[in-house]
Amino acid sequence: MPVCLGWVLGSAVQLVQPHLWPLRVYALLAMMAAGVGLLLWVAGQRRGWPGRLVWGLVPVVAVLAFASVGLRAVALQAERRLPVATGQALQADWRITRLPRIEGRAAVFDATLLHVYTPDGAEHAVALPVRLSWRFGGNGAGAAPPELRPGQVWRSTVRLHPPRGAANPYGFDAEAWWWREGVVALGQVVITARAAPPQRVDDAWWRHPVERARTAVRDAMRVRLHEYGSAAGLVIALVTGEQGAIDPRDWDAIRATGVAHLVAISGLHVTLFAYLAVALVGWGWRGAAQRWPTLALRWPRPWVAGAGGVLLATAYALFAGWGLPAQRTVVMLALFVFTGISGRRWPWGVTWLAALAAAVLIDPWAPLQPGFWLSFVAVAVLFNHEALSLAQGGVGTRLRVAVLNLWRTQWMVTLALAPLTLWWFGQVSLVGLLANLIAVPWVTGVLTPVALLGLVWAPLWEAAALLAQPLLGLLQAMATWPAAVWTRPAVPWLLAVAAGVGALLLVWRLPWRTRLWGVVLLWPALAYQAPAPAPGVFEVLLPDVGQGSAVIVRTARHVLMFDSGPPQGRSDAAERVLLPWLRALGATIDAVVISHDDIDHAGGMGTLARAAPRAVWWASFDPGDRVPVAVQRCVAGIEWEWDGVRFAFVHPPSPQWEPPDGGGDNARSCVLGVGKGRQSVWLMGDARQEEEHLILQTQPNVRAGLLVAGHHGSRTSTSAAWLDATQPAAVVFQAGWRNRYGHPHRQVIERVQARDIPWANTAACGAVSWRSDAPATLTCERARLRRYWRAPAAVSSTGSSAAPDADGTVEAGVLSSR
Repeated sequence: MPVCLGWVLGSAVQLVQPHLWPLRVYALLAMMAAGVGLLLWVAGQRRGWPGRLVWGLVPVVAVLAFASVGLRAVALQAERRLPVATGQALQADWRITRLPRIEGRAAVFDATLLHVYTPDGAEHAVALPVRLSWRFGGNGAGAAPPELRPGQVWRSTVRLHPPRGAANPYGFDAEAWWWREGVVALGQVVITARAAPPQRVDDAWWRHPVERARTAVRDAMRVRLHEYGSAAGLVIALVTGEQGAIDPRDWDAIRATGVAHLVAISGLHVTLFAYLAVALVGWGWRGAAQRWPTLALRWPRPWVAGAGGVLLATAYALFAGWGLPAQRTVVMLALFVFTGISGRRWPWGVTWLAALAAAVLIDPWAPLQPGFWLSFVAVAVLFNHEALSLAQGGVGTRLRVAVLNLWRTQWMVTLALAPLTLWWFGQVSLVGLLANLIAVPWVTGVLTPVALLGLVWAPLWEAAALLAQPLLGLLQAMATWPAAVWTRPAVPWLLAVAAGVGALLLVWRLPWRTRLWGVVLLWPALAYQAPAPAPGVFEVLLPDVGQGSAVIVRTARHVLMFDSGPPQGRSDAAERVLLPWLRALGATIDAVVISHDDIDHAGGMGTLARAAPRAVWWASFDPGDRVPVAVQRCVAGIEWEWDGVRFAFVHPPSPQWEPPDGGGDNARSCVLGVGKGRQSVWLMGDARQEEEHLILQTQPNVRAGLLVAGHHGSRTSTSAAWLDATQPAAVVFQAGWRNRYGHPHRQVIERVQARDIPWANTAACGAVSWRSDAPATLTCERARLRRYWRAPAAVSSTGSSAAPDADGTVEAGVLSSR
């Protein structure tokens, strides 16, 4: 236990390092810890391992684990220093290593870069794990996508760049995910008229046989189940572990009803498979022993059945993608078999801790994922409560006891995991208990076995799809129930820890007087309210949404959303970034402004309309039936006040106004001013210099605290005259990292720098926050929360400040994207 505990603690401490130390520091720590550990071992052997000496191993092993994870992190970071120029199109050979994910007319897959051919014709051998995307059907590439299989080697033109995702305070951390997956670069297969078309040059299927088999099964299931709609995606996910096959609408229902753990290849699935495998191997070995008795004498049937069951369960977990729940279950099954064969009887806490340490040893960055904690906490709760015996009584009694066991298990696990789901996702399913009571036996006992037997007889996949249809229909219906999901603001981590301990006390096998203390520990987190600006003060939140625009303006009791961001894959920025941030603040949308009808500003319009049906809407265009709400036209002169803060539209001049030079939608952008003077913000949309001059004609004395630069920093906006007139205390550009438009344009940056104005670019520093009571201060998310797997904020200075403060703020300085 001391060794396992020390390893878990040391690995966890390393994960919060903001920056990696030099390799020699970790190596020195590892050698020191190994030396001290050896001395302790020798002393323990001589003295019979007294208690103090045993627990003295905890800090020693913790330091060793810290150094070990640090060494692995330094090695991975070294691989990310690409030997080729970032963003340069070059010819390369690459081999597919994992199951390709096909989405419409695009494929995303992991590959190993084998050779790179430079423009001078030189060939360079490399071995870089990369994640590539390939869009089909453009520029004469053909209508039918090629058959992509793990093991295939292709030659094509690729464009690589370091892994870089959006940096927002809440929501999915893509960079942490890529780091854990070992991805050192992202890239695109370039399909242009000038580039040579991709061609397959080899097929080394034997290098990745498991992934090749997964792909073959996935493709066969797609062909056979193409008429079964979204049910096909669920069956494919249960068999192959490809969760991307599930329709986004089904995913929404699955999350809202709290059954996502069943869609992943969960511990229940692996345990059931292992149970069947043990029975099958034991039956086979008993038959073999009857024919060759010496086999049973040399290798007893329990040993062979246990080892065979674990090996087959491991093979199933690998085939299904080797997810966190599957890893945890395989490790625990192996420990149970080992202790049983060796005659040991470990307490469940030792087995649990050993499995936890083994999982961290295999993947030190697994604790960054919510599934890691949800899985292990659920198993601890189940271990702590013994199930009622099914060995006695008739069929009716056994059925009643089985139902009672299921009920006890579900309510305990639901309560124990509620603080964790609130911490990670900002919500908990109130219908999850009922949904799991139905879904757990259906998916685990019926649907999954039928789907897996389809590997032997393919028509059973169709039967599994028929079984999945009513389940999905029920989950979608339950997800629409009133108050199906309960949301709460994001709580400080101390309150979250207290709530987690409180939930465990409530379900632990303890006297009820002791359990009631759990309510005391839970209450602060449940009653917590996120701090809001004081009356007369407001804050502006500029999320990192890529090449697009979305701004949250928050007063003491109201929230305005200006623009809705661009589409993002099968979703949009509103769903992935904006709504999680608002949930974390405990805020609801009171008004929405869509500046103009460009996809990078209006891409999440429908999502916002569904999330805020009672909000007041303004736009510079008629969205028609794209949103099921009434939309007013934004016109100069419309103004109102919330909580002592003034809001006023200053453009366009009238609903029928047309730009004289044909500026189109950009010229008609809604321009909104919030606040007054140096405590104000100007939201420009994609307004051009011509519109800036028009505004100055009607409001020559305008001033700004924060200026959100028009058109993402295009050279057609943010003129010198506009900067001179508004004299902003700070400027923010919302743009995508290395976007193809070159935003923000160098001329605009030079105009801002020439006036010594602090500025930030969301592409470089992630989400940016600003408050009206501190108009010269910008808070950069990448500088506020530093982690070594995250790309750092690009920082330079034109004023007296040279870098962000410890809390990520920048005052009278510059955050740039250079």
